[in-house]
Amino acid sequence: MSGEGSRVGLVEELTRGGYLSPAWRAAFTRVDRERFIPDRIWIRGDDGYHPLDRATDPDRWHALVHDDQALVTQVEENGHDTALIPSSSASMPRVVATMLDALAVTDGQTALEIGTGTGYNAALLSERLGSRHVVSIEVDPRVADTARANLKTAGYAPTVITGDGGLGCPSYAPYDRVIVTCALHTVPYPLVEQTAPGGVIVLPWGTGLYNGVLLRLTAGGDGTASGPVVGDSAFMWNRSESPRRDVMATVRQQDRATATRTCLDPRLVLGDENAAFTAGILVPDCRYNVGHGPDGEFTLWLADHATGSWACVDYVPDAAEYDCRQDGPRGLWSEVAAAYSWWQSVGSPDRTRYGLTVNAAGQRLWLDSPDTPIPERP
Repeated sequence: MSGEGSRVGLVEELTRGGYLSPAWRAAFTRVDRERFIPDRIWIRGDDGYHPLDRATDPDRWHALVHDDQALVTQVEENGHDTALIPSSSASMPRVVATMLDALAVTDGQTALEIGTGTGYNAALLSERLGSRHVVSIEVDPRVADTARANLKTAGYAPTVITGDGGLGCPSYAPYDRVIVTCALHTVPYPLVEQTAPGGVIVLPWGTGLYNGVLLRLTAGGDGTASGPVVGDSAFMWNRSESPRRDVMATVRQQDRATATRTCLDPRLVLGDENAAFTAGILVPDCRYNVGHGPDGEFTLWLADHATGSWACVDYVPDAAEYDCRQDGPRGLWSEVAAAYSWWQSVGSPDRTRYGLTVNAAGQRLWLDSPDTPIPERP
């Protein structure tokens, strides 16, 4: 299939799946994703990431580029061993389409993008709004330079700035629309300040236990922005919030941990997306890892590196209770259990019933309405 045919095929696939709205169909048809994907991408195998080069395997490269999947475009060492981890990627086209549709743009509006990446998203915005109405910020100088070249080759000229996206770009503010293409936990207030009254901010948001959801915030004109969770959207973390340290690096002096038993099946918490999302909110700064054993057994590890706290629960199939150990100033499993109990007590709400309000003082999560904030601790 030709490049144009493959592009049209992807557009048809996204349309049939209900991901691509009529408002964005023309832009997706005209903007060729292939122009924004590097000749070398990285494919994950059982033993980590391996390069796939266009020159040596053009058919597979081409098929992946025009498929509805995310592509890793840059990797780096993780700082703890020789394993490679993704540091930049091209998002799934369905996710790109969903986020752009959530912006609800109209002609003549201005848009700020945080996380230029390959430049594909900026090209779609430029096709829809015009290049002069689009500003994009990329923290990685190499990625920014490549994006500028990609955009120029494709015939687009948005303003691409190398810098910290969390600071926004006040020189061109205010913006009618702001879109963030990396996962955040703390929404940078400059993005709210630089959004015009009534403007919309679309961003992926997550926690150490759940990454993540898609938020659609509306600027109120009074220094606040507020809005609900509108779906799921897992992204690479904003580099300033990226949890680089491995969970197990926090697990020390296991023989000194407090040993208890728990009746709460760990699968009920992290195996349920809505429970996991709630636990991530109510147990801040907590990350997890799972170590698998024989015959369906596993150990759930929890850690908060800042306080040196950790916990683990050993799951055994068909058991009524599970061994638990906790150490440090925080009882992390106790906090998770309390969060799960609170979630059940309020009707086990779906994550789309939550929302976020951001102002100069910080951010506040709520359930169903901004007038009903959730507790900091259950």
